[in-house]
Amino acid sequence: MNSVVVSLLAFILAIGALVTVHEFGHYWVARRLGVKVLRFSIGFGNPLWQRTFGRDRTELVIAAIPLGGYVKMLDEREGEVAPDERHRAFNRQPLSTRVAVVVAGPLFNFMFAILVYWAMFVAGVPGLRPVVGDVHAGSVAAQAGILAGDEILTIDDQPTPTWEAAVMELLDAGLGEQSSITLTVRGNDGNERRLQAGLGESGLLEKGGVLENFGVGLWQLPPVIDEIVPDGAAERAGLRGGDRIVTADGETVDSWNDWVEYVRERPEQTLQLTVLRGGVEVPLTLVPARKRDAGREIGFIGASVQLPDQEQRDTMRVVVRYGLLEAAPAALGKTWEVTTLTLRTLWKMLAGKASVENLSGPISIAQYAGQSATIGLAAFLGFLGIVSVSLGVLNLLPIPVLDGGHLLYYLVEFAKGSPVSEAAQLIGQKIGIAMLLALMSVAFYNDILRLVE
Repeated sequence: MNSVVVSLLAFILAIGALVTVHEFGHYWVARRLGVKVLRFSIGFGNPLWQRTFGRDRTELVIAAIPLGGYVKMLDEREGEVAPDERHRAFNRQPLSTRVAVVVAGPLFNFMFAILVYWAMFVAGVPGLRPVVGDVHAGSVAAQAGILAGDEILTIDDQPTPTWEAAVMELLDAGLGEQSSITLTVRGNDGNERRLQAGLGESGLLEKGGVLENFGVGLWQLPPVIDEIVPDGAAERAGLRGGDRIVTADGETVDSWNDWVEYVRERPEQTLQLTVLRGGVEVPLTLVPARKRDAGREIGFIGASVQLPDQEQRDTMRVVVRYGLLEAAPAALGKTWEVTTLTLRTLWKMLAGKASVENLSGPISIAQYAGQSATIGLAAFLGFLGIVSVSLGVLNLLPIPVLDGGHLLYYLVEFAKGSPVSEAAQLIGQKIGIAMLLALMSVAFYNDILRLVE
């Protein structure tokens, strides 16, 4: 199936589920506390499907724009209310009831995140062992003494069985503005080493990603030739199966991906290579052929990569799995970890200490949804957990028009003993809408940059 279609379907499924959970929180608590609900809408705009249900004849609507939803409650501020139903109007409820209804939406998002993380841990989370592929010269990792082929076992004594766990620990260190971290690594010789990495002005949260800013790359396929296409550029240059590309025009080639990218950028250019053949370095001259791909001219040589054997591939994989009971505290811990990281990242962005280019809009979210759905159930559940937490955190921000903005009004009401005036709320709504539009504009801008880069 086309990747765009997969991304779109996964995005609609994910956002639909998360919005439903959020709005159901408002709906369920409102009903339990005696507030009449007029409409439960998933999406905005024109209704695609509509039904009424229950004693109150509540409208259930699925609308055309799947980027949110709402629960409309009986409220005298929005229209005339029959005298016999005024006690069920939202605006007539005590402060504690209104607070509970508003808090319920984000709270259900956090509860949903715990549930999906529990399911993810029970199903088993596949990942790659954090084996370092390459170390960038002059980086924090290089200065700490990390070498290509090292496996990162712990960061600040926290186990890192997968690259995801390692990234989370590095994020935590960056957000905490730690001056250094302690790593335990195991080298190719099987010996373990304790290393100290001074973070200083490393900029772990800047554009480019945590691992890149730290200075390490994931383990990748080595640049070893397997099969050669007859009469292709590789054969004409004298390349053979089993050759390992060492340098190209004097530049070291660390991985097959690096080699492919180097060739693609140089159609019909003369490349001076050094290859390792039978333990001996052999100089060769290669001229990549030219062809069109996705609307641009690229170079290609007619050779495939030598894949590692099954045993080696299996050793790079790990599955983190918990029992039914063990998964519960792990899911709680994961939800707390993601929540605090999200809050700290937002704060760093506001303080100018983290790049706003880390913000993602609906285009990036759709891509992540499609990629995670393609990888498997555990990856998609993890994606749902992260977005559910993000939705809960975002809605609790003290921005008018969001749940957090309503809670801010209720705090003022509690302090002064009377509701915030409608005029003040209207001004707040205008400010809130402007803030959200600015945030969405930055997110869309980042999405577009990612597409064109």
